[in-house]
Amino acid sequence: MTCHTLRSWLDRLQATDRLAVARPGVSLDFTLAALAKRWDARKAVLFPEPLGFDGRRHEIPVVSGLVSDRGWIAEAMGVEPGAVLDRFRAAAERPLPWQEVGDAPCRQHIDRSPDLTTALPIPKHNALDAGAYISAGLVIARNPKTGVQNVSINRLQITGPRRMGILILPRDLHHFFAAAEAAGEPLDVAVAVGVDPLTLLASQAILPIDHDELEVAGALHGAPLEVVKCATNEVRVPAEAEIVIEGRLLPGVREVEGPFGEFPQYYGPAGENPAIEVTAVTTRASPIFHTIVPAAMEHLLLGAIPREATIAAHLQRTCPTVLDVHLSRGGVCRYHLYVKLRKTQEGQGRNVIMAAFAAHADVKQVTVVDEDVDVHDPTAVEWAVATRFQAARDLFVIPRAQGSKLDPSADGGVSDKLGLDATMPLDRDDFTYTVVHVPGEDDAGLDALLTDRRYEF
Repeated sequence: MTCHTLRSWLDRLQATDRLAVARPGVSLDFTLAALAKRWDARKAVLFPEPLGFDGRRHEIPVVSGLVSDRGWIAEAMGVEPGAVLDRFRAAAERPLPWQEVGDAPCRQHIDRSPDLTTALPIPKHNALDAGAYISAGLVIARNPKTGVQNVSINRLQITGPRRMGILILPRDLHHFFAAAEAAGEPLDVAVAVGVDPLTLLASQAILPIDHDELEVAGALHGAPLEVVKCATNEVRVPAEAEIVIEGRLLPGVREVEGPFGEFPQYYGPAGENPAIEVTAVTTRASPIFHTIVPAAMEHLLLGAIPREATIAAHLQRTCPTVLDVHLSRGGVCRYHLYVKLRKTQEGQGRNVIMAAFAAHADVKQVTVVDEDVDVHDPTAVEWAVATRFQAARDLFVIPRAQGSKLDPSADGGVSDKLGLDATMPLDRDDFTYTVVHVPGEDDAGLDALLTDRRYEF
């Protein structure tokens, strides 16, 4: 059974001993993020009455680490871990239109003149961050030409009582804002904070322009997602969100935003970036604020799974014998891709590598392995490279291709690509590549031969 609200998911985590509760008064100035990161991938952490920068405690609790394990995401979907990519891919290919409602939990309290510096418990995460950042807010905007919405997660710096700086990468939101700015108009936006795991994951779906990620959320839930119109603009937001910040991107305005710790575990630099003027904050009666610690597993997995699903679909269209893909933790769940292939022709591995580079610009290294190798086990992949790969024969480099602007080794987003074909030759001598196996080593009853008796030497 899927979880349809943040609160139902927290109930499940708490019931299964995966939610730690901190003492009241944990500081928003680094300590909250430090404790959440300490428990990364083991437990989510809830912080009651966090201590604000002004020395006062907030009534609004903060939570972090909601989906910091792949198995948790599978559980939220109601599927086995091995079915996560197929489930996400099906939802992206067959979205469900959302259902608008007249009233909603996220509208129980409306503040039309908020002060973000005191109204919400927004943490400062990393040592050199420019200030307090909203890191788990779904930024929702409408295409000014078509009215179709887009959802993304952008870093949002609190720069004033009713002002936020935002980093916008060259994707759908960038196109929407460029069109509004060209007409001299602001672009209405809303930031939904505190949504269920599946809506959070759906926000990262890689879709063509004018495809609404909230419809992918509905498909993941198995029912249309309920949305409500904002109080001060036409944007529709998840009805069950804990907090919604309404505002507008200002045309012709650029202000200093950053630096901010990003997923590669380095800082994204400061820059002259767009600004949001806040027009209202709406919340539940007793809301919960969600924050994502940058570069922790929650951050990395939310980006990895939608990318893996998209890349797998692309590769399987060109090569149906691709069996699985995995963006590795060591490659910050973005840059290094492992591909499992049932090889049927020589040269197939290299074709798959080139197709993977075309599938997503962020990928800079692809390793293709045979079907007997677990791509979710980096030791198994390294073993395949160690025993089935020769650099002069199986390695190739593509220089100066489009990469990630957040990769500090790249040249303004221009990156070299590396492919490793670690598959066995089809005309191999079978004995040479026979993997050693001890008879009976996989027998589950083998441990019964052990005793707890001490041996006297």
